[in-house]
Amino acid sequence: MNKILIVEDDITYAKMLKTWLSRKGFDVVSVSEVGKAEKYLAENKVSLILSDLRLPDRDGIELLVWIRENDLDIPLIVMTGYAGIQSAVQAMKLGAVDYVEKPMNPDALLKKIEDALNPVANDKNAPREKRKEKNSRKQALTSANYLEGESEAAKQLYNYVRLVAPTSMSVLINGASGTGKEYVARQIHYLSKRSDKPFVAIDCGAIPRDLAASEFFGHKKGSFTGALSDKIGAFEAADGGTIFLDEVGNLNYDTQIQLLRVLQERKIRPVGSNTEIPVDVRLISATNENLQDAMEKGNFRDDLYHRINEFTIRMPQLCERKEDILLFADFFLDRANKELGKDVSGFEDKALQKIRTYSWPGNLRQMKNVIKRATLLTSGRYITSDELDIDIVQESDVPDIMPLRNVATERERIIEALQRTGNNKSKAAELLQIDRKTLYNKLKLYHIEE
Repeated sequence: MNKILIVEDDITYAKMLKTWLSRKGFDVVSVSEVGKAEKYLAENKVSLILSDLRLPDRDGIELLVWIRENDLDIPLIVMTGYAGIQSAVQAMKLGAVDYVEKPMNPDALLKKIEDALNPVANDKNAPREKRKEKNSRKQALTSANYLEGESEAAKQLYNYVRLVAPTSMSVLINGASGTGKEYVARQIHYLSKRSDKPFVAIDCGAIPRDLAASEFFGHKKGSFTGALSDKIGAFEAADGGTIFLDEVGNLNYDTQIQLLRVLQERKIRPVGSNTEIPVDVRLISATNENLQDAMEKGNFRDDLYHRINEFTIRMPQLCERKEDILLFADFFLDRANKELGKDVSGFEDKALQKIRTYSWPGNLRQMKNVIKRATLLTSGRYITSDELDIDIVQESDVPDIMPLRNVATERERIIEALQRTGNNKSKAAELLQIDRKTLYNKLKLYHIEE
């Protein structure tokens, strides 16, 4: 029987929680202070800890530090109210496996406890069949269209997703192209209290400057040339739900001012209308650029940055998630088989080695495309290394060019990448770890001949 230690100074709440968990088949012990918890853990074995952060003798964070210093491998779930969200973030950085907000949803708490007690093992030495079996189990815990992964980087990422989702905080997702920023935005929405309301995604880099206001706020018929009928904008369409602004750094300055006003006043005014419409939306933004550099150059407003960035989530690149690479390869192979009507069983050893050692500059999007193409080309049961189109930009074949970060050297890096790839825009974008759309924007910005 799994033993759970509750560390909670609200005696009534602790008793209620202990009674409920006992009925679910757990052996439950409750203490009210950090010191008492440390003493109990020094003398007894427990399977999991549920701990409040605000305790009479010391902060619950200190219990996490003590557990780490004593090399105790015990999962700990933080219990706190909304006001303690920043402390919860710190707790998760120190090793807490999850977070639950008071008042608790019993079913959600039970699910978190079960996940903490039965993590999906990441055994890299397991046979291929076992890895695919684990991959399937992990899919069942996430989504039929995406795999979270099992690396430490992935665990931290989705801990943060689950942490911020129930709040109303605006979120800025920062990461390279192809890392899955929109998926994370959708997960935040689906795990939020707005999940039954619309999720509206806008690609800020694809909106023409003169149509941005119409796309965001709508327009009235006849308000400008081409306005042949009334149009509802993205903010009104997302009312009650979430609006996702992808590549928010591409917004022009005038649109930034309009967006800031809407976020402050929670009202929109369609183009050509004299009437303001109240809107209630949660904002999630994403960028693959350094907005702080943009602010220093005067291209992005400081006040807007702080409005959209109440909580930052950094997307790890695929090369930072080495334990997940083969899981994703299996996952994308399964998807490709379904989409193409194929029945490819797996990868030959040389193909696996190539997948493991490749740098994946285009991240998950690149891997998805590479695996899908290889699945289409494969005539046998297994994908071979010859069918994996990832030879040209192997780490060992190209010089180490860092992603675009420093504005002072962006132009030189772009020119060098174009030279080394024979002016191939797609390969240059991969080498620079940006998407093609961003590269084309940079080519225009720096007046680089195409």
